[in-house]
Amino acid sequence: MKNFFRHSLAPLIITVLLACGGTAMSQVLSPAAGPVPKGLRVFTCGHSFHMFVVPLLKDIANSAGIKDHQIAGKSGIGGSRVIQHWDVPEEKNTAKAALRAGAVDVLTLAPIWMPDAGIENFAKLGFEHNPNIRITVQEFWLPNDTYEPKYPLDTKKKVDHDTTDLAELQKNQDAYDHDVDEFVRGINQRLGKDVIVTVPVGQAAVALRKKIAAGEAPGLTKGWDLFRDNWGHPQAALRVLTGYCHFAMIYRRSPVGLPVPPELTKISTPESDARLNRLLQELAWEAVRHHSMSGVTAEVK
Repeated sequence: MKNFFRHSLAPLIITVLLACGGTAMSQVLSPAAGPVPKGLRVFTCGHSFHMFVVPLLKDIANSAGIKDHQIAGKSGIGGSRVIQHWDVPEEKNTAKAALRAGAVDVLTLAPIWMPDAGIENFAKLGFEHNPNIRITVQEFWLPNDTYEPKYPLDTKKKVDHDTTDLAELQKNQDAYDHDVDEFVRGINQRLGKDVIVTVPVGQAAVALRKKIAAGEAPGLTKGWDLFRDNWGHPQAALRVLTGYCHFAMIYRRSPVGLPVPPELTKISTPESDARLNRLLQELAWEAVRHHSMSGVTAEVK
């Protein structure tokens, strides 16, 4: 029945939406299609706002038919800046060892929201040993729903995610993304190649919060449904959205149409889980393919 819907009814729906205008069309995207790409060796450095991507990405890749996706390694340090992963003693630094061995196709990095010198250090090392390496930097949803470009953050600041002004949040998210992108562009210019790309997780998160506010996010009714605390540790829906953003960028294909991951099955009912899953896939793909620093063009399906 699922294949019948996908192959028989989907074209009819797309035709109807084309007649209704571009806005509707943007909400129904092509499912992942074409030849299944070769699995990539992905190493991850990060903290609790990022390390959940490791198993999620493998599950999503497997569901897309990419059975040879490899977890090349991981370095998890709570509340870490990238430089802390770089400064791990040489005899214990599995990230540097993997990069020097040329055993990494993609390195995912997640600074504790503001970028730091560790990004360039890893980029230089990775590029030296694998000229085709890609390095991703996760652009966060805004901690505490504000943009204060400083470190450390006020992790105990009182925030009500249900009353956040979403227009102001979007403005601040744009400013944060701009600053991170400029930081990354500088490194790429020094390397002479666009080795590093940025993952627009924050933009996708803002889009999801707008859907929640409009009552258009199945199983989600308030901003707090996305977070565990004031600072912004993610709940299931935001974790899965983040995973889809990384999948779309790493494999340069749409996640739309992939099955519901186990992470979502505890939110509500199977029906609403499926509808929410579709929404998360669409929002991730929209954010990635329209992000100038993603390395994925709007024409990619």
